[in-house]
Amino acid sequence: MSRKPRPLFLERQNYRRRRMADAARILPLLGFVLVLVPILWLPAQTETPDTVRGSIYLFAIWFLLIAAAFVLSRTLRDEDDPRGPEDEG
Repeated sequence: MSRKPRPLFLERQNYRRRRMADAARILPLLGFVLVLVPILWLPAQTETPDTVRGSIYLFAIWFLLIAAAFVLSRTLRDEDDPRGPEDEG
């Protein structure tokens, strides 16, 4: 009744796919934390709020999160497709 020992390591493709899926799961949390960063900034030396810098930061973060989600989704989709990316169409 002895079982076969389980392999210690995953195949490279399975390991990479799991790490990409982990990155896709963490991306919303990372985005939430990055969006909250402007709250921690110290106010400028003037009495008026420094909204320009915060707005540029938020739109840059927004764009980078969209790009990261796009890259992760394409990578995960291509690895799910057994035909491969070159056989589409």
